[in-house]
Amino acid sequence: MRLFFSLCVLMALAASARAEPITIAIVPSVPAASTLIAEEKGYFRDAGLDVKIERIDSTGKAVAFLAANHVQVVQGGINAGIFNAIAQGLPIVLALDGGSTPLYHRILLRRALADQIKTVADLKGRRIGLSSPGSTSIYEMAMTLARAHLTLHDVDVKNLSFAQMLPALKNGAIDTALAVAPFTARAVERDIAVPWLDPEEGYIATLPLTSVAYIVNADWAARNPEPARRLMLALARGSRDYCQAYHHGPNRGEMLDVLVKNRIGGDRALLDRMDWQARNPDGRFNVASLADLQAFFKREGIIARTAPPKRLVDPRYAAAVAQQLGPFEVINKASTLQGCR
Repeated sequence: MRLFFSLCVLMALAASARAEPITIAIVPSVPAASTLIAEEKGYFRDAGLDVKIERIDSTGKAVAFLAANHVQVVQGGINAGIFNAIAQGLPIVLALDGGSTPLYHRILLRRALADQIKTVADLKGRRIGLSSPGSTSIYEMAMTLARAHLTLHDVDVKNLSFAQMLPALKNGAIDTALAVAPFTARAVERDIAVPWLDPEEGYIATLPLTSVAYIVNADWAARNPEPARRLMLALARGSRDYCQAYHHGPNRGEMLDVLVKNRIGGDRALLDRMDWQARNPDGRFNVASLADLQAFFKREGIIARTAPPKRLVDPRYAAAVAQQLGPFEVINKASTLQGCR
C-alpha cells in the first residue's frame, strides 16, 4: 500500500510538472545544438517537462515575446535590446551562458588588401562590415580599434548580415568584416578574404566575453521555480554534451547529426571542421564583462539607461548546475582547445 501511494504521488507530481508547456525560442546556429541535443536525448522528458522548440531569426525580435511570456526562454545572441529591456524593468534575466570565449570571431580582410592593411591603425577610413548596431560585434570592433586610438567614427561601418558580408567582400563593397563561423571558413576557402585578427586575442580587456545566452522570463520563473530549475538543469546537460563535442569527444558525430537534422547547416563536413564557440559548462557568466558591454552600449547612445549588474543575471541557475551535475571533465584528454572547461 505504501509503495502504491508513493507511485501515485510521483505520477501526480509528474502530471503537474507537465501541466504547463514551456516554449524555448532558438536562433538557428551551432550554439543551439545544446538545446537540440537536450530534446533529442530526452533530457526535457527526464525532467518531467513538456518543451516546445521554436526557431527565430534573431534575439532582438524575441525580446517582446519573451517579456510577454509568449515564450519562456530564448537562446540567442546578447544584444543591446536585452540590456535595454532589463533596464526598463521588463521581466527578463540572463539565466545560463550559451556561448562565450573563445568565440573564434575573426576580422577578415578583402583578398586584394591583404598586403596593405598591416595594423589596426590601417583600418582608419576603411569600410567595415558589422552585424546589427546592437550586437556584440560592434563592441568587439570598437575594442579592437581603441588599441590604435580609433573609434567607430573613424571607420565607415556598413551594417550587414553575416551572409551578406561574403559577396560584399568579393565585390569590394567593404574592405573588412567581423565575421563568425561558418562564414569565416567559407570566405577563406573561396579565397574571398584572408583571416586577420581575433578581437579576443589581446584587444578585449574584459574576458571571457559572452555572445550567446539562455534568457528567461523572470515572472514565469518566479511562478514556476521548480520547473524553471529542472529546465535549466536539462539545458545544462545539453551544454555539457555540446562541450564534449566541442573538444572532439566521442559524441562529436552525434552532435553533427543533430545540427544537420535540424537544418543548422547542410554541409556536415564544414560544420565538423569549422570553429565552434565555447561556453562555461556550468552556465556561469562573467558579470564584469556583461557590465562592460552594457556600459559600451550606453556610451555609444545605443541604449538610454543601464541596469545594475546584479539585475542582469540570476546566478542561482549556474549554482544549481554546479551542485547537481558536479565538476565537468573533458573526455578527450588530448584536446588542447581553450574554453568549455
